[in-house]
Amino acid sequence: MKTIKSLVVTATLATAAFGMVGCSNMSKQDRNTAIGAGAGAVLGGAVSGGSALGTVGGAAVGGVIGNQVKTTN
Repeated sequence: MKTIKSLVVTATLATAAFGMVGCSNMSKQDRNTAIGAGAGAVLGGAVSGGSALGTVGGAAVGGVIGNQVKTTN
């Protein structure tokens, strides 16, 4: 069972990484939102033991945090 969970986490991270390739024309705030949502989904899924509610909740919280992060250039 632990192998399946690690496979799911790895597949999720790979999907998020491939999805970020299409973000080249996004604003920094949009990229931060997407990255925050992806990281939040992975973390929420890991903390909740893979429950859908934990994954979706983590994505929502991560997206909001990523959206509010201010980057300097």
